[in-house]
Amino acid sequence: MKNTFELDIITPTDTFSFSNVEYLRAPSTEGLFGVMKGHIPSIMALDIGEIKIVENNQEKLFSTSGGFADISDNKVVLILETAEDYNSIDINRAQESLDRASKHLNDTDPDMKRAMNAIKRAKNRISISKKAN
Repeated sequence: MKNTFELDIITPTDTFSFSNVEYLRAPSTEGLFGVMKGHIPSIMALDIGEIKIVENNQEKLFSTSGGFADISDNKVVLILETAEDYNSIDINRAQESLDRASKHLNDTDPDMKRAMNAIKRAKNRISISKKAN
């Protein structure tokens, strides 16, 4: 009996499919959670953060800005706003986004939550990109 499950990551622009996932860790709005074969079925809201996938004893990292997870016994579907493989993150662009969002904190703009989320997304992308290097 295989101790693996299938994983699909679906975004508005991309789909990533994995067929032999041993472990998945993702950021829910309540904190990190892990999934292995046989996990109890559930649906969870996801937050900004790092998605870790272990497949064939190799670790893969993705940056996400949130979405939902649909978990069943042998399949997980992540429906996400964004998902970036750590190899495809442009660290310079992420740093520029962080700098731009940080400047908005000093503005009198009442949309502070938007600036804080932009900072959180940029820091997440930078962190995940640095783990790869």
